This record gives sequence, structure tokens and C-alpha cells, in this order.
Amino acid sequence: MRTVDLRSDTVTRPDQGMLNAMMSAEVGDDVFGEDPTVIKLQEQVADILGKEQALFVPSGTMCNQIAVMLHTSPGDEVLLESGSHIRNYESGAAAALSGVQLCAIPCPKGILDVDSVAKAIRVGHDWEPMPRLLSLENTNNKAGGTVYPLERIIELGALAKERGLAFHLDGARIWNASVASGQSEKAIAAPFDTVSVCLSKGLGTPLGSVLAGSAPMIKQARRLRKRLGGGMRQIGFMAAAGIYALDNNRSTLQHDHEKARVLAEGLSSFSGVTLDLATVETNIIVFDLAHGLMADNVLKALSAKGIRMIAFGPQTIRATTHRDVSMSDIEFALTGAQSILNT
Repeated sequence: MRTVDLRSDTVTRPDQGMLNAMMSAEVGDDVFGEDPTVIKLQEQVADILGKEQALFVPSGTMCNQIAVMLHTSPGDEVLLESGSHIRNYESGAAAALSGVQLCAIPCPKGILDVDSVAKAIRVGHDWEPMPRLLSLENTNNKAGGTVYPLERIIELGALAKERGLAFHLDGARIWNASVASGQSEKAIAAPFDTVSVCLSKGLGTPLGSVLAGSAPMIKQARRLRKRLGGGMRQIGFMAAAGIYALDNNRSTLQHDHEKARVLAEGLSSFSGVTLDLATVETNIIVFDLAHGLMADNVLKALSAKGIRMIAFGPQTIRATTHRDVSMSDIEFALTGAQSILNT
């Protein structure tokens, strides 16, 4: 049976070009800092983001949690938008590993505004946790892949600096944000002290994220990576996949956005779907169900027709386009979904 997997942009598989790059990679022991392909990847990402150095790590969660550790001490507070990945999808790691608490700020479209953040920054009484870090997620996954305007990032960065906060970007999908906004990754990353980027989502590698920042930050991050069990040996095979993806797959992300737009427009025409098309800015579509439809039941019915999506709430579903689905697959998904969602 034909299957269209729209659960995530992490379900992609390496194409032949990526596999060839992986199999021909020159490798060494990365714990000793001797893997030439890892070094090349780190230098390439640092250059793209305009940072001094970068560090290859196994996952986006580890990348973000290393950043939290770098910028905080136990008992401190991290300010972020309520739908942030750090708060919702990292198994409570900020509390468990760094001993910090999260100040969740709900904002429309998952985009923090200066006034809301300013009001949430505590003044530093002895009985309060100390605010130490402001973290943004761009694009915002839970809000449907929404993109921060560059002007907002700059304003929030200025506020963080004025109030003595470190500034971190969870840029797992910064590549999508760059394409959608027309701003370079370097421009987006410039105001931040640290930036995490993912290679295994839209870029399609099997694993890996990269943390970028100043040389002293990355030196300490390397120690923290080891402490968390993230030291890797001959990992140049995977670093080669990252280099290939940066060189070849960044340029195709606009196609994912175009597929998402077609899918969103089709879904929005169904009577059982509530979807604000203005929120569809990149490759993620989050829609609500109407007429008493429940996500679990809808997902089972879709799966029986070969269409895979994921629940984002009791009556909310997410669909994500990626390089392994074609426009033909999108049309197939819409045809199959019509009898279920057009009630």
C-alpha cells in the first residue's frame, strides 16, 4: 500500500549522494579532536552562522541542554515561549540536568514579544529565582513552523543584553526560517550567544545537531558533551552526511514549503478542519478538528489509507512536509483525507 509519512521531517532517509559521501568520509577519533570530517563540518556551520566555533553533537535535545548548562546554574530561571521544544519535548531535561526552572510565556503564533518578556523578567529579590537565559525557537514547531521577524530577534536580543540575560536560539529549523524570511542564517544567528541547529530534520541526515558560539563557550560545551555521554569516535561518517546536506539540501527547502502550502490549502477546504493559513509559513501545518472529531480516531482512519500524521492535542494534528514526499504524495494524501475530514 502506498504510504505518505507526514509525521515529521525526521523520517527522511539518506539519498544515494549522501550515502556515497558517508561511505567515502575520512575519519578519526573525535573525542581526541582528530576526525577531519567532523572538524570540517564544525568549521562550515560556524562560518554559516557567523560564530567563532561549533560542536557536533548527537541530537538537538543534547544541543539545547548543553546551552542551558552553559548559561545557568541550579536554581536559575530560563525564559521561553510556552510552546518551546526545550519545555515540551526534552523530557524535563532542563530541570533534571541543570536544576533550573522554566518561565513559560504564551504568545500569539509562538513568537515572543518584547513587552511580554520584559514583564516576565524578575527583579532579583532573594526569594526569587534568578533570570539567566532567554531562549527563542525559530521556527516554532508547536506553533506550526512560524518564523521570527529579524527585527523582533534584534529587539529581544537588545532586551536580553540590557537585563543581563544570555541569549540562546533553538534553531533546529533555522534553515527553513532563512528560506521563508529571506534572511541569511548568519543574520538570524548574529544576536545570540549560542545557536543550536539540526541536520536531521529538513536537511535529511540520519542524526546530528551542531552548537555554535564563542570559542570559550564551545570549549566548555565539549566538556559538557562528554559528561552527557555524547563523546563520539569515528563519527566522520555522519558528519559527512551533514556536509552533504548543507551543500545540497538547503537549496531545496523551498519545495517543502510549497508542498506544505498546497497541503494546507487542501485541508482548510474540508469542513472538519479549522486551519488559519496565515500560520503556515514553512513546512509544518498544525490544524484543529471540528464537529467533535478526535485526533486519535482521525489518525487511525488516515493511517488505514496510508496517510501518517501525528497528534498535537486531543483535537489537534500536525503534518510536516519534507524532501521524501512529493507533490504527488500531497495530492494522494488530500484525496485520502477528504472522506475522513470533509464531514
